[in-house]
Amino acid sequence: MQLNNQTLFFPENTEKWRKAGIESVNYNRLSVVEKTKAEPAWVHFGAGNIFRAYLARACQELIETGYDRGVITAEGFDYEIIDKTLEPFDNLLILVTLKSDGNVDKKAVASITEALKADAAHKDFERLKEIFRAPSLQMASFTITEKGYSLQTPTGEIPPDIAYDFANGADSPKSYMGRVTALVYERYKHLANTARAGLALVSMDNCSHNGDKLKAAVNAFANEWCKRDLVDKGFADYINEPEKVSFPWSMIDKITPAPHKDVRKMLEDGGLSGMETIVTSKNTHAAPFVNAEQAEYLVIEDDFPNGRPPLEKTGIIFTTRETVDKAEKMKVCTCLNPLHTALAVFGCLLGFNKISEEMKDPDLKKLVEKIGYEEGLPSVINPGIISPEKFIDEVINVRLPNPFLPDAPQRIATDTSQKLPIRFGETIKAYLERADLNIEDLKLIPLVFAGWLRYLMGIDDNGNPMEVSPDPLYSSLMAHIKQIDFCQPKHDYSQNIRPILEDSRIFGVNLYDAGLGEKVENMFGELIAEKGAVRKTLRKYLN
Repeated sequence: MQLNNQTLFFPENTEKWRKAGIESVNYNRLSVVEKTKAEPAWVHFGAGNIFRAYLARACQELIETGYDRGVITAEGFDYEIIDKTLEPFDNLLILVTLKSDGNVDKKAVASITEALKADAAHKDFERLKEIFRAPSLQMASFTITEKGYSLQTPTGEIPPDIAYDFANGADSPKSYMGRVTALVYERYKHLANTARAGLALVSMDNCSHNGDKLKAAVNAFANEWCKRDLVDKGFADYINEPEKVSFPWSMIDKITPAPHKDVRKMLEDGGLSGMETIVTSKNTHAAPFVNAEQAEYLVIEDDFPNGRPPLEKTGIIFTTRETVDKAEKMKVCTCLNPLHTALAVFGCLLGFNKISEEMKDPDLKKLVEKIGYEEGLPSVINPGIISPEKFIDEVINVRLPNPFLPDAPQRIATDTSQKLPIRFGETIKAYLERADLNIEDLKLIPLVFAGWLRYLMGIDDNGNPMEVSPDPLYSSLMAHIKQIDFCQPKHDYSQNIRPILEDSRIFGVNLYDAGLGEKVENMFGELIAEKGAVRKTLRKYLN
């Protein structure tokens, strides 16, 4: 049995899907596809796992309540996702939810009505222009990672594709944000003076104040094009009229690891064929199925100039910007993401390949408990819609120990230099700013920083070579780290790591100005003293 329209929607196959344990689709998909094509309401950029496991599934649940339109997805980075895991399967997918109690839910998702390549040189771009011209369009959302909004390299240079777009305007943009801005310009040209010109551009990426990052990127192109007379002068004003274009903040949380071989085998054993995982030329791991945890949270600022799909019916929370900010800081700065990074750093050093296995280690479990409850939680402002304590309880006792969730510390360790300023820097700032908090009380957060520097050496706790996950600052970091000798505790390494610890781009603050630089130095010295020093030092500071 294959995953396509013919097998999923033909009545004679209903029993086969039931025997495979896969929940089928109970609505008229053809009607939804036709309505969405004629009057699109929601287009989403980024066809990856978080979109398919959460947003596409939420849209399907909405359709099951009587909503008449699906979601269109546009991929602007890795087109093989479209070519190999969506189009051959009629844009259907199988969502496998891996519960911590060992139970598994399998569900066919059919809410994606079109999968388009957001490439200005491809025919799909004309369809995207058509979608952005539609008065019915209410929302363009994004899960393209924080790097997708950046207009500079980590060293401050403007990449060639962005420089090209700045100089050449909206006709044939090459950069991701250039293409997005060109599509918004298409809407401006056709609808700016109509009552249905409004549009919400909603970043759902896992980064602080994500709506501002998206707005800054779109504004940069609009202003540059207006300055060079490449577009109508009113375009920049249109972008900054809240009643026309909004950039809501959001907080999203759902762990969606790369497709796992055991999940593929489960589906194949149930009679489903063609579930092979691909690794694209851009190193994306994708498949016609997505495996994900059960827990999920999405909180969005309710600012939609042209209305929105009623996604609150699916459990998505719409609220004020202030509440989103509190929820985002609770999760990203304290209750989940910092714990993930701590497990990534020390898990790699101690030879773990699964987060769930790390949570069986008493030292590592105690590490994240102390970072979460003792060092992080005192700095959290309760958002009101989610209890911070209950959130951490669920993370530590249910989500991270889930043995059926194949997430790896090596994956989470990717791009750590880009994550530290938010995952830990905001907590440090709170300790510096608030009278009820004392920076001297922070011991394990500095240990994570020291552990990360130790991790960058590419040597595990047994003294064996270890692969370091990709990081955009790796080359510049290694210019300092490579000068440090392992097992040389008396070596004067301060001059090597000081430039890193002073860098507020990495930690959110200059760690010396914050009173933590020397502490991190001393901890790092302990971590490199000998084989086994990581475990030894970890236990010292935990006790």
